[in-house]
Parts: sequence; structure tokens; C-alpha cells
Amino acid sequence: MDERAALAVLEDELGPVGDDAAVVDDLVVTTDMLHETTDFPPGTTRYTAGWRAVGASLSDVAAMGGRATAAVAAYAAPEFDEEELLAFVRGASDVCERVGAEYVGGDLDDHEEFTITTTAFGTTDAPVRRSGAAVGDRVCVTGTLGRSAAALELFDRAGPERDDESGDRSGSTETNANERDAALERANELFRFEPRVGAGRALAPHASAMMDSSDGLARSLHQLSEASDCGFAVDAATIPVDDAVFETTETDEAALERAITFGEDFELVVTIPETALEATQAATTVPLTPIGTVVESGITIEGEPLPDRGYTHG
Repeated sequence: MDERAALAVLEDELGPVGDDAAVVDDLVVTTDMLHETTDFPPGTTRYTAGWRAVGASLSDVAAMGGRATAAVAAYAAPEFDEEELLAFVRGASDVCERVGAEYVGGDLDDHEEFTITTTAFGTTDAPVRRSGAAVGDRVCVTGTLGRSAAALELFDRAGPERDDESGDRSGSTETNANERDAALERANELFRFEPRVGAGRALAPHASAMMDSSDGLARSLHQLSEASDCGFAVDAATIPVDDAVFETTETDEAALERAITFGEDFELVVTIPETALEATQAATTVPLTPIGTVVESGITIEGEPLPDRGYTHG
């Protein structure tokens, strides 16, 4: 049973569970769990891990149109290393500061694998859900897509660290080490996304439906379609593919594929009435790109069916 099947079981038991976060009165709350083997490629620094783990939960607050207030994390590892622990907390604190929230603590535990559970809190008196898209609305995305796909490719290219048995790190060996370090630095930079909390708050008064793109654009559209009982017609040429994707793929077609299906970018996918589009774009401080239109049924790109492909937990 994958995550989506598990959610369907829980929905039968608990009621609707499909939005990015829960809203109780005006309180927005969400929680996430990330594991080293599935979420942090070799070469991911603990600073980046702290930023990314807490950022994932802050992104859920953003998707509800909420104001982020605080976050906590449970940190589990086979052993506690002082430098790694401090780097993690600094990354978590910095991503909170970036969106006007505060990192306020958490828990420590030993575990066979580096594992993080994060919880973020926010407030809103008018949450934006996934279920309000209407035929004729424009579907838009914030920022660019594919940063995480490019980061993973750079992590893979860097590979495991290799030490010359003789200890000689001159010549080509030193060059290779420098190239590896540069690839890892760039990969970590791309992996540290900015949660779109500010954009979410600016979009909220105009949006009919919204979610983040953690599972990829294609899957997000399918999830919005299911929640709003609608379809989408998408224009491939308008999809904002991050420049880093073109640098790490061989063709434009491959770059577009990665941007649409890889996920883990944590941008916002939002539907907006056509009449409010111009005002909404003016209200946001990050790029907001229209990529298609809400239609009665079916999800297509350039008139062809867009499969439900993306990141799946479990």
C-alpha cells in the first residue's frame, strides 16, 4: 500500500484528509517525516537537511495561505555528532527566519538511520483548500520547477568521496576533488528551496484552490483535479523550467519531463479566476506563471493526456 492508498483508508476513518495541512479554528498545523536513504542523497549537509526538512512543513503552511509562526523537529540518528547537530539546527532556524517564523526546539532520539520528523504551525482565518477550482480559472505555478531534480543529478555525479591510497592529492586527483566539492556545493544550494509562505499569503485572497508541488506538477494537477472535480489543459511552452535542469539534462524534452514529474520543488500550484490573474501577479513578490486552464474534465498537455506520475511515498 503506497501513501495515496493509505490516505484513502484514513479518509474513510477520519473524514477528508487531502489538504496540505490541518486547520483547527485559525491554527494551521502539519507534520512530515524524512529519512536519509530516501530524502537526503549522499553529500547532503546537515545544514541543508535542517533547512529542507523544516522547509517541507513550512511549505504546507504556505499552501493553505497561512502565516507561518513556528516549527519543531525530532532529530534521530545512530549517534550524535556536535557539528552535525548544530548545523542541522542552524539550517532549521535559518529557513524559519527566511519566512518570518521561529524554530523553537524539538526532540532527540537514537535511530539506525538519520531520520527527521518536523511540525510547523501557522495561522489563517481563510484557508485555501484543493477543492475550489472552477472551469475557466487559470492554473499557475510560482517560481521555477526542477531545482530538486537538478540537485539530485549533481549529487549523483559527485558520487562517493574517493581518496588516493598513496595520499597524493595533486594533479588530476586534486582536480577531481575540486570538481566534486563544487558539484556538492551547487547541489546543496539547489536543495535549499525557499518555502513560498509570503507568496501563499498574497495568493490566498484570489486563489480558488492551491497546494504545493512536493509530489511534482503532474501529480499535483491530478490531486487538484480529484479534489475539485475538474480537469486541466496545460501549455508545455509556458512551464517555467529552472535553468539548472537544462544544465543537468541532455535535451530540452528531458528537462521538461524532469520539471513536470520529479517533484520535491515545493512551489505552489494554484488556480485563479481569469479576472483576478493580473492583480494576483502584481501582489506576489515571486514569479507567478500561468501554465494552463481549468476545464471540465481530463488532464492534458498540448492536447495529449498527462499521466499521473510523480513522487510517491511508500
